[in-house]
Amino acid sequence: MPPVFSHGDLRLYLLSLLDEGPRHGYDLMQALSDRTGGTYTPSAGTVYPRLSKLEEEGLVTKTVDGRKTIYEITDAGRAEVAARAGDLEGIEAGLSDSVRLIAEGVRAGVREAMRSLQADLAAASASASSAPPASPASHPGDARSEAREQVRRAEALIAEFRADIRTDLRTHLAKGGDVAASVIDDLATALDDAAKAVRRATRG
Repeated sequence: MPPVFSHGDLRLYLLSLLDEGPRHGYDLMQALSDRTGGTYTPSAGTVYPRLSKLEEEGLVTKTVDGRKTIYEITDAGRAEVAARAGDLEGIEAGLSDSVRLIAEGVRAGVREAMRSLQADLAAASASASSAPPASPASHPGDARSEAREQVRRAEALIAEFRADIRTDLRTHLAKGGDVAASVIDDLATALDDAAKAVRRATRG
C-alpha cells in the first residue's frame, strides 16, 4: 500500500489538527488513526520529531501538564493552515480514497472466499445426492462410510475457510486497517445462503 501521507503532508495535517484545539502527543496519534479509518497509526517516533520541528518554526508551543506535554498552535501556525487550505482539501480527499480502497479490498476478499466455500459445499452436496444407491450385494456400511467421508470433507472446508478469514482479518487489523460493518454483513449473508443450500440438498 502506498504511503498514506506524501512528503510534508503529515506535518501540515498535524498542524491542522492542532488548529482544532490543543492536544497531547497520544491524542494526535489517535486522531490520525481515527481520521484515516484505522488505515494509518503513526508511531511516537514519527509524530514527535515533526512536532519538535513545528515548535522550532514557531508554529506550535508546548506546555507540560503533569506527565503530559500539551501542544498548541500559534498565530503563525493558524496563518499557515489558512494559507494552505487547498493543500489540506487535497490531503483529506486522498485519505478518503485510501480508506475506501482498503474497505473495498477487504469486502472483495470476503466475497471471493465465500464464493469458493459455497462452490465446494455445493459440489460436496451434489456428490452425496447423486451417489448411486447401494446394491443388495454391497456392504450396508459402504453408503454410511461415504456419507461420513463427505461430512469430514465439509468440516475440513469450513475449518479451512474459518482459519483463512480469521488470519486475513487479524492481519489487516494488525496493519492498522479497519473493517466496515457492511463487510461482516456480506459475510453473514453469504454464510446463511451456503447453509440454506446444504439444508436443501440434505433434506431432499
